[in-house]
Amino acid sequence: MNPSAIREALLDIIRQQPDSDKAIPYLTQQASIYANQPGKAIFFRVFAALPRFTGKRVIETSPQSRHFLHGLRPGFSVEGWTLDRLARVWWLLHLSAEDRDEVVSTVETLIKSAEMNELVAIYSALPVLPFPDAWRFQATEAVRSNIGPVQDAIMLRNPYASEQLDQNAWNQLIMKAFFNDKDISQIIGHRERRNADLAAIATDFARERRAAGRPVPPKLWEQAEPFVSPELRELF
Repeated sequence: MNPSAIREALLDIIRQQPDSDKAIPYLTQQASIYANQPGKAIFFRVFAALPRFTGKRVIETSPQSRHFLHGLRPGFSVEGWTLDRLARVWWLLHLSAEDRDEVVSTVETLIKSAEMNELVAIYSALPVLPFPDAWRFQATEAVRSNIGPVQDAIMLRNPYASEQLDQNAWNQLIMKAFFNDKDISQIIGHRERRNADLAAIATDFARERRAAGRPVPPKLWEQAEPFVSPELRELF
């Protein structure tokens, strides 16, 4: 993965937006200032200020841009993002990959003080940030969050969880998605990472729902099928 190439690809997408005339001069100016005098104060200030210059309009992407971005980082998608979310992920990619402690400290500080939209951007950036193993705890906490957009950022169309979460955290993500009526088909790895423990949890959940007279999510059987007897299909 080449963070610089991804950063440039994201900037190109920003340039393609119809209302980017105000955003691009600000972004490039701040990037130049930060490159010459990197420091947390300017990094935090720009990260917080970006929506004032970008707006929050949902972006438009061409098939070519989507294909190119996928080639740089398989599974990474910006579809459905707002322009401020995209710009914040672009800004996060200015963190130097040469200093793990500084990157981790900066991102952890952001998470502690972030409001919802800032958290969405941070969790959206995890698959393209350096040191992917450093963000496993944060990703697990995002899954546990009761804030829908934050959950969506880590669960849906994001390859990070599938690649980095251990089995227990992954199983929690899948079941949390069912509890909250997420679109399971948008979870990358939802078929590839099926496992016996998850099948047992899904089966118990189906039993509880049936006993309570409540409907069972239609796609729940898919998570259990490879590991349980066909006779249990009626639970689902």
